[in-house]
Amino acid sequence: MDESVHGDITRGLLRRRPDLDLLRAHDAGLAGADDPTLLESAAAAGRVVLTSDVSTLVGYAYDRVRAGHQMPGVFVVRQGTDVGRAIEDLLLAAEAGLEGEWEGQVRYLPF
Repeated sequence: MDESVHGDITRGLLRRRPDLDLLRAHDAGLAGADDPTLLESAAAAGRVVLTSDVSTLVGYAYDRVRAGHQMPGVFVVRQGTDVGRAIEDLLLAAEAGLEGEWEGQVRYLPF
């Protein structure tokens, strides 16, 4: 999870699914890291990135795809999205998604 994601989303996800494999940038030692570094680290770990940063991170994600680099996917929580709705959509993606399904994609929430 990018540092731009509202903490209520993180807490809500973990409250609903305590076993959810969720890693905040801060906990991964990436606090303050730039977007390319965050995306590279996520790609190396095969992790989808959750962000609210449409101004820069999304562009870097598309740059990785165009360059042929691995990009396991990005979910973007749009500003103003209801926190409960974001949590529901993210849980749906986590529970119904298949391994590698989001590769090279940027998806905006709410769905």
